[in-house]
Amino acid sequence: MHSERASMGLRLAAWGGLVFLHFPILIIFLYAFNTEDAAFSFPPQGFTLKWFGVAFSRPDVLESIKLSLQVACLATLIALVLGTLASAALYRRNFFGKESISLMLILPIALPGIITGIALLSAFKTLGVEPGIFTIVVGHATFCVVIVYNNVIARLRRTSQNLIEASMDLGADGWQTFRYIILPNLGSALLAGGMLAFALSFDEIIVTTFTAGHERTLPIWLLNQLSRPRDVPVTNVVAMLVMLVTMLPILGAYYLTRGGESVAGSGK
Repeated sequence: MHSERASMGLRLAAWGGLVFLHFPILIIFLYAFNTEDAAFSFPPQGFTLKWFGVAFSRPDVLESIKLSLQVACLATLIALVLGTLASAALYRRNFFGKESISLMLILPIALPGIITGIALLSAFKTLGVEPGIFTIVVGHATFCVVIVYNNVIARLRRTSQNLIEASMDLGADGWQTFRYIILPNLGSALLAGGMLAFALSFDEIIVTTFTAGHERTLPIWLLNQLSRPRDVPVTNVVAMLVMLVTMLPILGAYYLTRGGESVAGSGK
């Protein structure tokens, strides 16, 4: 009886924590449809889709969305290539300094964003590179690589080495083994890693602030909107868009990887 009460208490605490964390998000979603055109008013004055039309007719919003999508796609592509190559290299061989290289790969996402941003800005200034789209993409790729690396190396560790050895014994070369054996086993891990990297890049603001220069991604646009209270309804709509664009890939990545233990050849 005591254990049942304790279990119920833990469940209530967990649900209470989830409600506490997500309540501000629900408020933004609610007020994105509010008819009030000045600021927050409680209770909401009605339901309208007016602000969606207003938001998507503004050139500054569209340019910020376009820039964020470009940066996120490029950073994700770089992360997929470098993260996959790094995980394959570190998984296959044991060598002196392997753990140090693994730590260096993971370090950018473990460090506070402000440290990463200052370090990148200093490096770009030393090399004479002016802040812009290129520097934003490089900055985002530094921590997006970690996401892909972690997903891929975890999947490689669950993939049976016997499959690779059997492929080589049957006469397949390295490329054929990678294409027909390794890549199919990595498919969902790569997709999940790419989706997570895209979501992380799309709403990143701290590193972007140091590397953007005069460019303005969507999170920076939202930050600038805090000083414009009359634009609150439009800001709510754009904030809801950012949350949806980042939430959906994260949920997709979760569903793709939650059955990863049953990947073909894992432990069989």
